[in-house]
Amino acid sequence: MPTTDLEKLRVSLRRLNRGDLLIIAERATELVPRAKLGTLVGDLIRLEDFAAGKAGAKPVLNEVRKFHEAALGGVYYDSFDVNSRNFMAKSEGTEEFIAEFERLLAKCIRAMKGPRAPLREAFDLLFALLRRIDSDPDSVVFFADEAGSWQVGVDWRAALAAYFHCLADGTAAGESFPAAAPPGGPDAGQEEVRRQLPRKRSTSSRRCSETGTPTTTTACRCAVEHAGAAHQSSEDTWR
Repeated sequence: MPTTDLEKLRVSLRRLNRGDLLIIAERATELVPRAKLGTLVGDLIRLEDFAAGKAGAKPVLNEVRKFHEAALGGVYYDSFDVNSRNFMAKSEGTEEFIAEFERLLAKCIRAMKGPRAPLREAFDLLFALLRRIDSDPDSVVFFADEAGSWQVGVDWRAALAAYFHCLADGTAAGESFPAAAPPGGPDAGQEEVRRQLPRKRSTSSRRCSETGTPTTTTACRCAVEHAGAAHQSSEDTWR
């Protein structure tokens, strides 16, 4: 990777909007060593006010459950009067939701070396929020224009790769392979789902939840069809 020109990077960072800067800040809290947090934000935030308890870091599933509950409880809903000047803007609550969603999704992806069953539930809860935004956006966050999960900006290539690993590892021989897929917004697309699913097939005998056929091929095909239906539904919404 070529050396980054830090002066140009700083200029670019100054031009970012609040939402993008929040995402960077969220990533920094996860990636910067705890011993360096004082150097990063110590003169701006009293870190002693946020001392961690003896339990230490929370499991990612616990964090996702708390976020899911807060989002459905309207914590991030923050509306404003829309006009021709601000219809492209996002409210502070919406920006905070997107930043926290991105942080937790990235944390799930990084945690793939650990137990898969809790991660599968965490992914399902995050994807459930995206589906909720597509079906009833005002029950989660406020979008001034063209509401939908596509505005959250998910990295579907990384997310689907991790999610389908969890699906494959969490289905024992003889169980029904889950014929489900995350929301199919324009950033997801059927091609990415089709690219990922065949890699996650297992040699164990699984029964498709749609047809009962004990083949991974049928199970994968059902999952692709479900993803395609979600993708088509999202496209119809935006037309």
